[in-house]
Amino acid sequence: MKIDHLVINVDEKYQTDLSTIDNIKNNGFPYEPKWGKGTSGFKASNIWIGDGYFEMIRILKANGGGWREEWVKKYNNNHRGLICLFLDTDNIAEEFERLSRLGISISKPEYLKFKWGFGLLTRTMPWQNAYLPFFEGVPFQLGFQQMKDEASRNWMQQYMIPNSKENGIDRITALNLCGNYTENDRTLICKVFPNAVLDEDKIIALLPSGQKLAFIQSETHSVEILTQCTNEKYKRKSTTIHNITVVNG
Repeated sequence: MKIDHLVINVDEKYQTDLSTIDNIKNNGFPYEPKWGKGTSGFKASNIWIGDGYFEMIRILKANGGGWREEWVKKYNNNHRGLICLFLDTDNIAEEFERLSRLGISISKPEYLKFKWGFGLLTRTMPWQNAYLPFFEGVPFQLGFQQMKDEASRNWMQQYMIPNSKENGIDRITALNLCGNYTENDRTLICKVFPNAVLDEDKIIALLPSGQKLAFIQSETHSVEILTQCTNEKYKRKSTTIHNITVVNG
């Protein structure tokens, strides 16, 4: 299991304002917002960080144009920032069965589909998703993703350009996910990550990929993303997207 990508709701400036885009680029991320997928109802733009990425979403029409309905409603209700953290898994069916046995209300794995061409055409992506319920105390959820096959993974990777690896920012190493988690939230986290270490104010999960997730108790909700950076030009630089801060380590 590893961090695959973060779905982030964003305002228009993160996709169209040149100074905002240049600020992201100047911190080592060769961001090209015009290149992302979309329909008449939503626009996606990606920041690629090695094999992980941010999927930044702006809703263009109230119906979302085929984007996930629950996320569209939250966007229209002014949700901004992280809405879903996706974890890549080699066996999504096994995760579904494991978590279902533990009493977690996880959605059945399904291939991602969205409509385009005035709703007349449906595009099916080569990966399955399954979603956990939203946390009670923080406004995001966890999701699982599995690529259809290795050919699909290779197909996906050819679109991961321009990539911050070109600038020596190689991967996402850790997430600090701060918020006012409830006891139910903490129980959910411990079921999802059975090897997690519990502390008084945080739960730390080490993934098989070597990446770390820290769920930190806090009155305010924020997300800190740490990257592995070998380029002195960009080391210790930070980028802010709503309540998300990306720090090059």
